[in-house]
Amino acid sequence: MRHQKAGKKLNRTGSHRNAMFRNMVTSLFEHGRIRTTDAKVKELSRWADRMITLAKRGDLHARRQALGVMRDKTVVHKLFEEAAESFGQRAGGYTNIVKIGRRRGDAAPISLIELVTPKEKKKQKKKKPKSVKKAVDKAKKETPVKVKGRAREGQGLRKAKPESEDAKTPETKEDKKKK
Repeated sequence: MRHQKAGKKLNRTGSHRNAMFRNMVTSLFEHGRIRTTDAKVKELSRWADRMITLAKRGDLHARRQALGVMRDKTVVHKLFEEAAESFGQRAGGYTNIVKIGRRRGDAAPISLIELVTPKEKKKQKKKKPKSVKKAVDKAKKETPVKVKGRAREGQGLRKAKPESEDAKTPETKEDKKKK
């Protein structure tokens, strides 16, 4: 039984598997995204999350642990510099997996794994206070509009109708006769 044996074997020896994931996690942090099979992507996500957690800690011991996995000092340095600002507020889930489709030769399911980018806060437009909006709307509704063909005093003015009512088609002679 495989109790408490975390990780996928992927039909490889332990040394081959570790070397493969060390190279893949280094490439992920170097390039920002990698395209590979679904099973490898799922396991690589675990490795990447561990490295980012170490980088967020940021002390010397964490840096040396990360160098034990990723052998490229420049990539580790870059990760430790950018991790706090990129992933500081996030508590896990540092990677995004997108399923692409099937590989042409052997129809293996292929996915893209990429580092999650921090969302930029959108600038909100300044909104008018509700009291100002109500006053403007009220003024528009009460504005008198001249109606053609009214001769008597007081009948020449009316309240403005909403645009949907003004957009009606004009009545034909037959419609007027029916009334």
